[in-house]
Amino acid sequence: MTAGTAVKICGLLTEAAVQTTARLPVTHVGFLFAKSKRQVTPQRAGELIALLRAEAAGRGAGEAPRAVGVFVNPTLEELEQTLAQAPLDVVQLHAGETPEFCREVRERFGVQVFKAMPVQKTQTAAPEREAVAAQLDSFRGVIDALLLDTHDPVYGGGSGQTFAWDCIPVYREWAQGAGIKLFVAGGLHANNVDQLIAEFQPDGVDVSSGVETDGVKDIAKIEAFVERVTRSGTST
Repeated sequence: MTAGTAVKICGLLTEAAVQTTARLPVTHVGFLFAKSKRQVTPQRAGELIALLRAEAAGRGAGEAPRAVGVFVNPTLEELEQTLAQAPLDVVQLHAGETPEFCREVRERFGVQVFKAMPVQKTQTAAPEREAVAAQLDSFRGVIDALLLDTHDPVYGGGSGQTFAWDCIPVYREWAQGAGIKLFVAGGLHANNVDQLIAEFQPDGVDVSSGVETDGVKDIAKIEAFVERVTRSGTST
């Protein structure tokens, strides 16, 4: 993997998509365990993670992309059952999970925790620093990354639509102060991700529907997206 903006490809379901990410400078791959058209079973995720790591090792690519499990308000029992079959590196929490729950997940399962914070797609004004601090300060020391995404009212995860990027700097400032990474998701694709990176310098970008055609991961779109991020040359 190269240094630079982290790249997370989310919602993988097929061997072809996994094999593609294993040969590209992708840092994270996401598997959705919450209700979604991209939902995967723990057993299937475990198979794909094994393939991902074998492909990376076979290509001499060094460390394989980190496997991220995306959940919406899971129980600890659900996480335990999932991790027994799918050896995740990261648990991404996408709803109203508390700081105490995030801490428990890290300590009990030895994984990193990414916490998604929803941004309304209609929100146009950047929030005040004080408001962001009030929202997030209790998560200091218990999460490893903050993910900004638009909210899907049906599934609770990301909606695949962009939000006003002017909101990003205040969250980036908070993340830097907390010593964690800031990922940005929501409506990203090959034709806008370089603009996002140039203007707002997130630590990482997260894409799912933006690299799909008719709801299926498109190898050419994945390659184009990663190439645009790599070409941006942004260091983190």
